Amino acid sequence: MTAVTAGAIAIGLILVLAYLGFTKDIPFTRPFEVTAVFQNAPPIQSNTAVRIAGVEVGKVSKVESLGGDSPGVKVTMKINDNGLPIHKDAQVEIRERIFLEGNLFMNIKPGSPSAPELDDGGTIPVSQTSAPVQLDQVLGTLQANTRKDLQNLLVGYGEALNGQPTAAEDADQDPDVKGETAGTALNQSLRYAPEALRNSAILNQATLGTELHDLSKLISGTQKITGALSSRESSLKDLLTNWNITTGALAAQETDLAATVRELPKVLEAANPALDNLNASFPATRAWSLEMIPGVRETPATIKAGFPWVRQTRALLRPSELQGLVDDLQPAVDDFARFVNGQIELLPVFDLFNRCQSQVVLPSGNQVIQDGALSTGLKNYQEFLQAVQGLVGAGQNFTGNGVYTRFQPGGGAFPVQTGAVGHGTLVPQARFGNAVAPPLGTRPARGPKPPYKPKATCYKQGAPDLNSAKIGPGP
Repeated sequence: MTAVTAGAIAIGLILVLAYLGFTKDIPFTRPFEVTAVFQNAPPIQSNTAVRIAGVEVGKVSKVESLGGDSPGVKVTMKINDNGLPIHKDAQVEIRERIFLEGNLFMNIKPGSPSAPELDDGGTIPVSQTSAPVQLDQVLGTLQANTRKDLQNLLVGYGEALNGQPTAAEDADQDPDVKGETAGTALNQSLRYAPEALRNSAILNQATLGTELHDLSKLISGTQKITGALSSRESSLKDLLTNWNITTGALAAQETDLAATVRELPKVLEAANPALDNLNASFPATRAWSLEMIPGVRETPATIKAGFPWVRQTRALLRPSELQGLVDDLQPAVDDFARFVNGQIELLPVFDLFNRCQSQVVLPSGNQVIQDGALSTGLKNYQEFLQAVQGLVGAGQNFTGNGVYTRFQPGGGAFPVQTGAVGHGTLVPQARFGNAVAPPLGTRPARGPKPPYKPKATCYKQGAPDLNSAKIGPGP
């Protein structure tokens, strides 16, 4: 072998090794490539495994940022032959191999066989991709200032619903809700809910269309539009920013716009001469119309191309589809309207009951009864529960006579006589005993029953003062 031949072979080997080192690919064996766009930036690296139904079918070859203000990334994957075909409705999700974060893999759902196949180098849009939420994202969302803002929002919302309006706030309000809280006004608005819901049902009936699948085709077209918008997040942000600037500029010129509107009547007066001139221009318009005839001739073909969409939308809206669903839901809407009417009558009763409990019953149970040497210092309801427990303990089955509470009166120099008691006898008889001390009476002293006023509002009576009751004997 000559020196020239050996040099040529060495140069050829160097070129081959350099090509393999930089491209990391064997010539003429380029695998199928597909790109997936993700809304956020998951921790995906090159050589991350790509799986279909748990079987590894490729690797991630490149991860690129979308650029601009978008945090999204574009992931390029090389798919082996055992992972093909992949359809255009395929979905890609990033999943974790273990419970702990990290050690991710790409999971591909190839899509439905009826959908077109994705070409080599095709892109799966962001509307068909998903990534797991990382722990740092969760912890970083509810930081101290965010939690504080959320608390302030809830407090402000509660005050907005339950706070009494000021005179300035009531000045421009409807007379029916003046002086009432926002919550009360919202409750009153439920009176108009039946008619509103009935009109909504009529509107829903009208949106069903005239042919089967009319609505499904509309939704499908809307999905494609929103998918295209979501794949251009940066451009969409710029559009919204520019729209905000435009509307802000119009708002800044409010005075000029008002002046322009005031000038409109004069413009309308000047419109008649302009219409005369327009009538004079009709010959030229007719000539222009003749030039438009070729375009008009193409219109039927365009309409014909739109017929499949119209047929599908009509099929969705036929009686056996959405139209029938709305018909089935109409009885439920009527029942719900009657339920809302019942709530309007029930809620004020619940309000009166709750006020009675919170302003009368509970304060009465929380009072501490002062009974001289027999005072326990406990709240009324606590003393009652302990007394019940004591009666249960004292009323055990000592004999076969059953559960009784037995008292053994002591003998003393003070005779005690009750009124006629009919328990256990056919004829009411008095009961006698001897007390070791003069009886003080009862608290409260026995007397006539208080007046019973069933129509009086409970919470307006106020909690009774249990310590103001007098001690004394019965008549």
